[in-house]
Amino acid sequence: MMGVRIPPGLPLPEGFLAPRRKHMDRIKEYWQTTKQFFREVRVELKKVTWPSRKETIASTSVVLITVILVAFFLGIVDLGLSRLIKIFLD
Repeated sequence: MMGVRIPPGLPLPEGFLAPRRKHMDRIKEYWQTTKQFFREVRVELKKVTWPSRKETIASTSVVLITVILVAFFLGIVDLGLSRLIKIFLD
């Protein structure tokens, strides 16, 4: 039975794969530094003292009350200034 003979490939010029290897080395280095970063993040997160539920609720309440008070104050200032400008322009 006769088959088709496939000739061998042409020889590659010297240094032909060097850019590809350099690129692959960069990718490997990137992944190594990324994995090292996440290892260090995990170590640092173990050192964190997390607040209790009670402390979290208390802090959140203080923030919400402060935001409401500042919003109310700025609303009154805005209303006053807009009426003052309206008086001068009319």
